[in-house]
Amino acid sequence: MSTRTLSSSRSKDPSEQAPRRTGSRPNRGNSGSSSKRSSSKRSGSKRSGGLASKFTVNGLLIIGSAYMVVPVLWLVFASTKNAADLYGTSAYALGNFSLFENIAAVANQDGGLFFRWLGNSVMYAGVGAVLGSLISVMAGYAFDKFQFRWKDSLFGFVLVGVLIPNTATVLPMYLLASLVGMTNTIWAVLIPVLCNPFGVYLARVYSASYVPAETLEAARMDGAGPIRSFFSLGLPMMMPGYITIALFQFVGVWNNFMLPLVMLQDQQLLPVSVGISIWQGYSVPQPEFTPMVITGSLLSILPLLVAFIMLQRFWKSGLTAGSVK
Repeated sequence: MSTRTLSSSRSKDPSEQAPRRTGSRPNRGNSGSSSKRSSSKRSGSKRSGGLASKFTVNGLLIIGSAYMVVPVLWLVFASTKNAADLYGTSAYALGNFSLFENIAAVANQDGGLFFRWLGNSVMYAGVGAVLGSLISVMAGYAFDKFQFRWKDSLFGFVLVGVLIPNTATVLPMYLLASLVGMTNTIWAVLIPVLCNPFGVYLARVYSASYVPAETLEAARMDGAGPIRSFFSLGLPMMMPGYITIALFQFVGVWNNFMLPLVMLQDQQLLPVSVGISIWQGYSVPQPEFTPMVITGSLLSILPLLVAFIMLQRFWKSGLTAGSVK
């Protein structure tokens, strides 16, 4: 009897467990549906988050573009107005088209002094960009490829120079220039702009990205010295970086105001930025100078636009250097 009861109890166990298994299957279906709901909620939240981020980024880009474009548009509209329309109409309203009259007034004022100022700015910015960028590229190349004593300490001083604003060094440079009798000369403006700590930093980055050490080693095996290796291999490979640094240098020297204002007293040597500021001072008692100030400001940005348009293929490739390895 006991064996029959044990066997019957054993035989009953699978039948008792079967409903339990069948009863657990609906629970799995419920968990699957809940996981699908949670995944759909997550995808919906990701989509909403992606749309919010795109909206934020595009909104910031539009605000930044408007911040840069709106003043230029105002400059274009204002340069086409005479003094009466400039003060009597709204900012972006069209008055009597007087652009050519304003350009003629700028050209005839003080015997064409404005174009002398413009030529001085081209000279200062052009020489500063070409020679200053070459010095920066040579220094950055040396910091990257050569090993010498106190290399890291000297490069640290270069980085400190990046943090110092240019206006803070104007007075010390004026005192040094006055000691050697160099004030009120073109050298008082040209020599200081040849030093560009930020350009040295960028040049070191470009040298590490563009000039492989194996290429220089092969040049040494062929008998090329350090100077020949730089001008034959290093400089051509770093040309996108050189153009980028030159553009930064050109814009910086072109917009430089404090240094020529302090160093120069002769109006024949002034750059266009300082010259226009002098005319702006005249416009307070004489309103007829206001259209000339605005038109001169419009003409003064044309060389910058020409430089960026002509060299855009170089500086675009230079700005993306090191982004992909």
